[in-house]
Amino acid sequence: MRSGPGSLTTAKVLALKATVLLLLTLLIKARVQIVAGSALGIALLLLQVLVFLAVSGGLVLAAGGAALVASQQRRPAAA
Repeated sequence: MRSGPGSLTTAKVLALKATVLLLLTLLIKARVQIVAGSALGIALLLLQVLVFLAVSGGLVLAAGGAALVASQQRRPAAA
């Protein structure tokens, strides 16, 4: 077996192919993680908005109920 310049070039080409394949795999993985992270972020933002709206609605109902009770308690005292 002869190990001349041709075998060294073949080894370099195979090493470059392996490196390119590894980098492409990492790039695809990163893109998938970004998309998944974006979807998760959007879902969490939507959940946060829904919770905020529910709490706001609850506070409005509580304030309305308190105002109604206060007005009903004042009415018999004035009559």
